[in-house]
Amino acid sequence: MPIRPLSFRELLDLPFALIQANIRVLAGLSLLGLLAAESVVIAATAGASWLTGGSDQGTAWAAILSTAVCAWLLRFALRGTTVALGLATVEGAPIGSRTALGRCAAIFGPLLVFQLWFTLVGVGVVVVSSLLLVTLPLALIWLGRLRARLWVTVPVLFVERTSYRDGVARAKLLVEGAQWSTAGLWIAQRALFGLLAVPLLAIPLFVTDFTGTHRWAVIVLITAAVLLVAAFGEVVEASSRVMCYVDRRCRREGLDIRIPIRERR
Repeated sequence: MPIRPLSFRELLDLPFALIQANIRVLAGLSLLGLLAAESVVIAATAGASWLTGGSDQGTAWAAILSTAVCAWLLRFALRGTTVALGLATVEGAPIGSRTALGRCAAIFGPLLVFQLWFTLVGVGVVVVSSLLLVTLPLALIWLGRLRARLWVTVPVLFVERTSYRDGVARAKLLVEGAQWSTAGLWIAQRALFGLLAVPLLAIPLFVTDFTGTHRWAVIVLITAAVLLVAAFGEVVEASSRVMCYVDRRCRREGLDIRIPIRERR
């Protein structure tokens, strides 16, 4: 992975190179997370369906809420492990899943606070913007700008082992002057995830055209597709955070500058 200032195109492309460098570990963690999350969703939905006497509305709400919660937990786990793996790769000392999980545990508190605040901001922006349909398209730009200010917070927490408050302040300082370009990167990634989500979420509808409507099969397919998009999106997003952190450190602090040490005679 290059340690130097990166162009916008490189910030879009290099996260996938970072993923490829850790593809086995990330695939294993993602698969385990997906299986665990989908199992919880099915169990919660089945339990709610039994409690409500098979009510369609009760089953639907149980599937939606359990999927949302499991997707949030899955993203939290993959965000930390992906950043840990990515930073280790950039440093030239790749690590395995156990070491990545251990590093996540070391900053669990600040990372959890960041995830909670990150989610609350996103929900708040969507709710406020949805009050008027005219303002809804502007929510993407507004949210992108807010996301950009905190974009490199997680790598900062891993590298500098600081508190959440200090990590946020440090992240804002690093991104100063590049908020709009970082927001553009965030928006471009949303477009990519949208293109991925459309065919995945259309598969259940395609299947029912041939097999008829089987409620539980459709629920499993749709919730699995949502969790898969959430997992893929988080891995890409977390890898992007790592590359942006490297870029901003190089531009503001000369991380890529190597000063030779002269030997004393």
